[in-house]
Amino acid sequence: MGVKLTPILGWAERGGASAPGHGNSVPRFHITWGTGPGLVEPFSNYVLQQEQEGRVTFLPRHQVTSIDIEDNQVRHISGNILEDSDVERGAPSSRQVIDKFSYNVEHLVITSGGIGANIELIKKYWPKRLGQAPEHMIQGVPDSTDGRLIGISENAGVNIVNKDRMWHYTEGIKNHSPIWTQHEIRIIPGPSSMWFDAEGHRMSAPDYPGFDTLHTLETIMKTGYDYSWFILTEDIIKKEFVLSGSEQNPDLTNKDIQLLIKERLSKQATSPLNAFMEKGEDFVVADDLGTLVKKMNELVDGDLLKYEDIKAEIKSRDLQITNSFSKDPQVAFIHNARQFLGDKIVRTAKPKPFLSNQSGKLIAVKLNIISRKTLGGIQTDLDGRAINQQREPIQGLYAAGEASGFGGGGLHGYRALEGTFLGGCIFSDIRAAEGIDKHNL
Repeated sequence: MGVKLTPILGWAERGGASAPGHGNSVPRFHITWGTGPGLVEPFSNYVLQQEQEGRVTFLPRHQVTSIDIEDNQVRHISGNILEDSDVERGAPSSRQVIDKFSYNVEHLVITSGGIGANIELIKKYWPKRLGQAPEHMIQGVPDSTDGRLIGISENAGVNIVNKDRMWHYTEGIKNHSPIWTQHEIRIIPGPSSMWFDAEGHRMSAPDYPGFDTLHTLETIMKTGYDYSWFILTEDIIKKEFVLSGSEQNPDLTNKDIQLLIKERLSKQATSPLNAFMEKGEDFVVADDLGTLVKKMNELVDGDLLKYEDIKAEIKSRDLQITNSFSKDPQVAFIHNARQFLGDKIVRTAKPKPFLSNQSGKLIAVKLNIISRKTLGGIQTDLDGRAINQQREPIQGLYAAGEASGFGGGGLHGYRALEGTFLGGCIFSDIRAAEGIDKHNL
């Protein structure tokens, strides 16, 4: 298809529980050469070529408000035409209605994304199994991912399933330079940071960085707070922190090999990461642990964190770093990660005691719950056809991508594995395209 992958696999969502438990037993997180733009490019180029040849017509600024289904066949769509807008990428555009539109349709594919930008809707459908919905969470997807068309589809008679199946991350940070409204960032961590809850208790297995997202989310929410902390060192942040987002990875996004070598293989943190250390409001840096804890408390305007308690946890961990028979599960996981050459080279720091002054300054990061992926959505059959509320396929109506929960409205169940989301999008798109061809005979 023209999509190229980097040679080093990522190892995310490792599990951290028993052998048959949730998680990736092997590295399987592929990184696209060119990140998101590199993935989209071959598809967008094809569609643009079709437009030039008169086979595709783009209708921007057309806001769908209604889908009409008659006799179990999609017949019609209508909505508002919004005034033209020339705002910069990510900025809110005008919603001023200047006209209406109405089209008869034989086939309609809904690919409008999930509900990640609709915090109110997330809280409404927050799964009880994950405890109380967070009072405060930050937004990890563009404003357009608001679930609006999913609701319009439901009103038209489409069956929406598994509304409580969603995937939100626990390592969200405030963005110092947002692209869209409320644009925040997720840290994709390596395994070495020490994770503490809001009261300063160290997380236990499987709640380690990069191991079991939903279990960790559940653990955090049961504390009664909606944030947590990483404590780490300069050596760890330089090697293990990756920031999610094409703009946070200019070397990969721009396919710049020289910049890649400079950013990823140097002893310094990447430029985007340095910017967050300097400007990010959730980052605290100090030369000693006492000062660090003091600054952490000041950041949240409280006194929940006790220096002696945190010091005791870190000292206990440090002792196991120097113990070749380490009994600390997280330390064992770190050594295990370094058995994978890719992690050893670019993703997992050599274990060192935090309080030895061997690894640079101490760093704390306040971690917010950040919205991301919708696992439920429009129910579809294996041909991508939307299912009505009588559990029958609707003729001519299809759904794909996150709007259909990455395929079918629950393909991933209650959980998912890192590396499977994008595959579900592409797979469901293919199913819908083939379904249209199949049922149009």
